[in-house]
Amino acid sequence: MTDIPLWLPMAFFGVALVYSMAGFAGGSSYLALLLMAGFSYQQAPSVVLVCNLIVSASTFWCFYRAGHFSPQRTLPFALLSVPMAFVGAQIDIGKDFFYLLLGFSLLIASSRILLAGRDLTEKRRISTPRVWAIGVPIGGILGFLSGLIGIGGGIFLSPILFLTRWLDTKQIAAAGSFFIFVNSLSGFLGHAQKGMMISIESLPLLVLAVFLGGQLGARIGACRLPVLGLQRVAALLLLLVSINLLGKIF
Repeated sequence: MTDIPLWLPMAFFGVALVYSMAGFAGGSSYLALLLMAGFSYQQAPSVVLVCNLIVSASTFWCFYRAGHFSPQRTLPFALLSVPMAFVGAQIDIGKDFFYLLLGFSLLIASSRILLAGRDLTEKRRISTPRVWAIGVPIGGILGFLSGLIGIGGGIFLSPILFLTRWLDTKQIAAAGSFFIFVNSLSGFLGHAQKGMMISIESLPLLVLAVFLGGQLGARIGACRLPVLGLQRVAALLLLLVSINLLGKIF
C-alpha cells in the first residue's frame, strides 16, 4: 500500500496536538489509525516511530526551554531502555495477549490519576542513587515493551512517574517526551534492521501534520495549560488508549 486516505493527515494532526500537551507523542493512536487505514501491523510501526520522533523532539524542546526537564530523574529510566527498545523491535509476538495486559494496566493507571486530583502535584523526596537503582531496571523493561509494539513508551513511563511523585506534572511531561524520543529512535533502527519498513508516497503529509500539531500542542502544554488540566489530559489519553486496546481483544 503506497497511498493514504485524505482523513489520515488530519487525524494525525489532532493526535499530535492533544498528546503533545501532556508530553506524549501519540504512537499508540497513530498505530490504531494506520491499522484502520489498512496498513499491516508489522509495517505500520516504522511510520509511527518516525512521527514519534518528530512530535517528541518538538515537545521535549518546548518543555526543556520552559525549565521542566530534570535529567537526574529521567536519565536512569532512559539508560537501559534504549538498547532494550532495539531488542524488542526485532521480536515478533502475538498481539492479542499483550494488548490485553497493556490495556488493563493503562486502565488502572489512568483511573488512579483521574481520582487522585491535586495530590499528584506534591513531589516526594528521593535520593539520586535510589532513582538509579529503581529507574534503570524499570526503564529496561519499559523500553523492551515499547520496542515490541512499536511505540515510544511514554504511556508506560508517565503513570509510574505520576504514582511515585518524584517529579511534578510538567516535569513528567518533559521526561516522557525525552523517553519517547530516544526509544523511538532505537526502535526505528531495530525495525530497519529487521526489514520491517514501509514506503508511503504521501508520508510527507503525515510528517507535516504531526510536526504542526506537535508544535502547537507542546507550546500549549509547556506554557499555558494549568497543571490540573494537564493531569486530566494525560489521564484521559491513557484511558482512551486502554479502551482502544481492550476493544481489539473483546
